[in-house]
Amino acid sequence: MAAPTKTTKASTARMSVPKTYKLYIGGKFPRSESGRSFELLDTKGGFLANVSLASRKDARDAVTAARKAFGGWSKATAYNRGQVLYRIAEVLDARRDQFISELVATGSTQRAAETEIDAAVATWVFYAGFADKYAQVVGAANPVAAPYFNFSLPEPTGVVAIVSPDPANWSLRGLAATIAPAIVAGNTTVVVARERNPLSAISFAEVLATSDVPGGVVNLLTGDACELAPHLAMHMDVNAIDLAGCPDAEFARELEVHAAENLKRVVRPRSFGPRHTGTLDEITNFIELKTVWHPIGV
Repeated sequence: MAAPTKTTKASTARMSVPKTYKLYIGGKFPRSESGRSFELLDTKGGFLANVSLASRKDARDAVTAARKAFGGWSKATAYNRGQVLYRIAEVLDARRDQFISELVATGSTQRAAETEIDAAVATWVFYAGFADKYAQVVGAANPVAAPYFNFSLPEPTGVVAIVSPDPANWSLRGLAATIAPAIVAGNTTVVVARERNPLSAISFAEVLATSDVPGGVVNLLTGDACELAPHLAMHMDVNAIDLAGCPDAEFARELEVHAAENLKRVVRPRSFGPRHTGTLDEITNFIELKTVWHPIGV
């Protein structure tokens, strides 16, 4: 009879698998073309992961992907866009424990992390519900003193660049509060997740990849906002820029000047209250109103 196998600490020790997080562009996860990366550390200075450091070339690739996706996404029905946003909420909620542990590892308390993920899910559900309603609120049948029908209809602005809110205070909620109102109206986005603690953003990219979101509708870049945001503000194929997470007022003014080159719509930095879930104004930030005249038949 064979002797029982002796179990040692070495045989039962779990091998760690350090992760290298990549960018999220066009529905895929490429490395930065520059080959650059940086280390993400926990609150005790321990290594968590390597994170790709996006370059200006990566930003241009993201804009190209967003523009390519715009045609199909902007023409999708409101019902379909609502379903996709609700699916994001479902997948995000299913990975609740993962996001809580990541938030705690990067400095959040357990209670604050739970509040963060719950608020983010609620925000996605809020905008999913607005998908087939905002057009009725914003649009109108206008009275005219002539034999015509006159309708004002909302249309998406186009490609929206977003500087995500400060991850120290608003990581998942900040992403939801800026991305959801832009894409629910049919826009596509290029999001700069700031270099300081981007873990929630890059994990959120994995949620997007499994949530029926067409490739290119949301593109996530991890890197230095001071390097990437000016390039996006000057990019002639970006139609609007959300400065929600700009580091300071002077930098925001600089981006506004760059954005004026092609008359981009600019949404200035702002703060979100602790109970913020969403507003109609956040959707109308990135829509245009088209007025249509139609003769009344005799």
